[in-house]
Amino acid sequence: MAWVLALVLFAEAFGVAALNWFLGVVVDRQDMSLAGLDPHAMSVGSKIGGIVFGLYFALCALVALLVAVRDRAPAGFGRVVLISAAVVHGLLGAVVWGLVGRTAFLFMVAVLGLVVLLLMTYDGRPGEPAGAAREGGTGGDGAPLTPPAAPTAP
Repeated sequence: MAWVLALVLFAEAFGVAALNWFLGVVVDRQDMSLAGLDPHAMSVGSKIGGIVFGLYFALCALVALLVAVRDRAPAGFGRVVLISAAVVHGLLGAVVWGLVGRTAFLFMVAVLGLVVLLLMTYDGRPGEPAGAAREGGTGGDGAPLTPPAAPTAP
């Protein structure tokens, strides 16, 4: 699942950067202002925004790729990055419903679902339930796996 998420996020990073770059070129070639704004400033802003968001989604994809390669759940900074990606996709999904359409909304919700699924279920240890611990450890709730033996009298 982490491999699929990494692939989708890398494709999204490239797509977002390319789309914003294209929009910047279109604004620059039309040479029209919007409410008195300089067309060149809008063009440069669109290109910079595309690069920044593309790098952000590439970072999210890199975190998902590291999760897949290491076969461990994300922790620390990587977990925060994936949580922020989930929030961004939720917000973008809400916006694209009205502006772009159902197909873009469904894509955003699918990516959101993949990110949340990775964050909630990925354990990295095949064959064990997510809440189980290794021998001698504790369960998912912190309680010992086996109850302690009753004390014996001498």
